[in-house]
Amino acid sequence: MRFPRGRRLLVTAVVALLATAAVVVIVHRVLAPAEVSTVARADYPAPARPAAGVIGRLPAAPLIVDGRLRVYAAHRQVYADRPVDGRYRTTPYWSYRRWPAELTGVVASGSTVVSRWSDGRLVALDARTGGVLWRTDGPEPAESAALVRRTGATTVWDAPGLQLTDLPDGRIVLVVTGGAQARGVELSGGQELWRVELPGRCWSDVGTAAGQLIGLDTCAGAATVEFRDAATGAVRERWRPPNGPDGLVLTPLGCRTGRSDCLGLRTAAPGDDGGRGWLLGAGPPVAAPALDSAGAALVGEQSVAVLDGVVVGRSARMGTELWRSAGLGAARVLAGQPGRVHLLTEANDLVTLDPVTGRQLSRFALNVGSDGTGWAPGAVTAEDGFVAVERLREPVDPAGDDRRYYYTGEAVILAAT
Repeated sequence: MRFPRGRRLLVTAVVALLATAAVVVIVHRVLAPAEVSTVARADYPAPARPAAGVIGRLPAAPLIVDGRLRVYAAHRQVYADRPVDGRYRTTPYWSYRRWPAELTGVVASGSTVVSRWSDGRLVALDARTGGVLWRTDGPEPAESAALVRRTGATTVWDAPGLQLTDLPDGRIVLVVTGGAQARGVELSGGQELWRVELPGRCWSDVGTAAGQLIGLDTCAGAATVEFRDAATGAVRERWRPPNGPDGLVLTPLGCRTGRSDCLGLRTAAPGDDGGRGWLLGAGPPVAAPALDSAGAALVGEQSVAVLDGVVVGRSARMGTELWRSAGLGAARVLAGQPGRVHLLTEANDLVTLDPVTGRQLSRFALNVGSDGTGWAPGAVTAEDGFVAVERLREPVDPAGDDRRYYYTGEAVILAAT
């Protein structure tokens, strides 16, 4: 049976329209903005207290959350696995994904995990379930020259423009900077507390300390350190180190994680190896010469540095020598956390000392399987008694691709101390 010509044209047109509509629906479903939240289906794990030693190796950098989970960053996803002391990465305990935005930063406090996205969106997740606690808009992240590599270490260990700080009244504020704006958001419910306009590229955030946002203002004349109240966004103080250089490089010290709630600061002229150390509090910075050395770490109230092959612990405030520990050779201070300071020897042994007494808490080779110790340390984090270190191929080539840059496919080694 043949249709008349006019009817055939009509049928062809209808079929074409239906096909076009189907394509539009498919494209919309694939490309339309969306979020996918896959919550946990198992009980929240208990905190782990493994024996000191290497736990395992991971392909991605873990953010230790609440002493119970490992949280990771992917291109468009933040997800967690368990147990925290698992030898390998496991099937996600929970996952949160957005499209087409890209994940730019992750921070955590207690059981709250906050993710920041390329469109400025802030999404807080409950670490116990992976469920969304709140969403709010923040300033879009500033463009960064830092290369985001496959481990995601920059995203979870030093999230750009995303810091936390504790207020005297017990509240925790998330401070978000980007472009020419800064905002303060209360962590517990996502309420915006304040927003301020910033000068632009001549202003950069350094970190948070004692309920303040620290910024470096180079907009007019000599570089000046600016302290803003994290509760209101108002400038508390503008400060320059006495007799300091016109240009300043600021290094936050003794931070809780990343650049959040730092206890000290080192100021230096561009290109200088050392500088001048300062302790931070409610008032102006207080000089702390024990922190002047570029290799000195601030752990609690103690300064720890390696001087002529000897590890020396001093009171950061008074400068008084508290202890010495010899026999570690050309070790370097790797990281610190409450009650622990971690050093790495030339043979890649991880040595953990008590920063108050210098007593050795643990020592072991950072080796897993048959990988060996012929690698150089990259990014590192220390939290809840754990240490995670990126392993880089020697000689380190900062411009190399990930295959050349990293020591193995599972580049991150995780240890308990």
